[in-house]
Amino acid sequence: MQKIIIYTDGGSRGNPGPSGIGVVINNREYSEFIGEGTNNEAEYKAVIFALKKYKALLGKETIKRAGIEVRSDSELLIKQLNGEYKISEPRIQKLFIEVWNLKVDFGNIKFVQIPREENKQADRLANEALDSQTKKQTLF
Repeated sequence: MQKIIIYTDGGSRGNPGPSGIGVVINNREYSEFIGEGTNNEAEYKAVIFALKKYKALLGKETIKRAGIEVRSDSELLIKQLNGEYKISEPRIQKLFIEVWNLKVDFGNIKFVQIPREENKQADRLANEALDSQTKKQTLF
């Protein structure tokens, strides 16, 4: 069974404020400005983006057979996804349910917390998404 490692990061400036996500799948980089929100919402949206993107790239049958490890430096995100922390914020509960529904399509999926130093690529992408949006907004 092939093991795929996915790195995700989300960030918000202002918390809540402008938010962006960064995702790395098999050395392919993805980043996106996602609008206004909190840092925790951005972290969840990065995972949702990653799972949807991976499924779109490989198809439902392939992802059933692959082992997938989603890595993030967000302790809250990982502990919530692994059932170690309770989710009390209603907007986060909705995002958790979306991740939960997506993960049904995946065979073996793990959520792993990593140190920030190991997530620099995804972090850079999230910041680039925020920077590009900020630059666009200041031109007008």
